Amino acid sequence: MSLVLLYSFLAIFQLFYSFFKSLVQKDVVVELKNDLCICGTLHSVDQYLNIKLTDISVTDPEKYPHMLSVKNCFIRGSVVRYVQLPADEVDTQLLQDATRKESQQSKS
Repeated sequence: MSLVLLYSFLAIFQLFYSFFKSLVQKDVVVELKNDLCICGTLHSVDQYLNIKLTDISVTDPEKYPHMLSVKNCFIRGSVVRYVQLPADEVDTQLLQDATRKESQQSKS
C-alpha cells in the first residue's frame, strides 16, 4: 500500500471519527453484522469507532428477547454494519465540503 493511499485512508477515518463525536447525546440506530439493530442515545465513540449507547432498545424484540433487559451497551466498531443518523442532525453540505477538502489534499 502506498503512503499516499494510507494517508488518505487515515484522513477519511479521522473524518468519520470527528463526525461521530459531534453526534454524542443524539439518538441513533446501529445495525450490526449479525442483523441486530439497536436504537439508543450515543454516549461516546472512540478512535476505533467503538460505540457506547445508553437507553437502548432493539427493533425486533421477539427475535432478541434477551436484549429487553439491557439498558446500556458497548459495541465494538468492527461489528458495525451501519449507523443510522437523525436526518436533522446531519449537515450534508459540511460533510461534502470536508470530503472534497480531504480528497484535494491527498491529491496534492
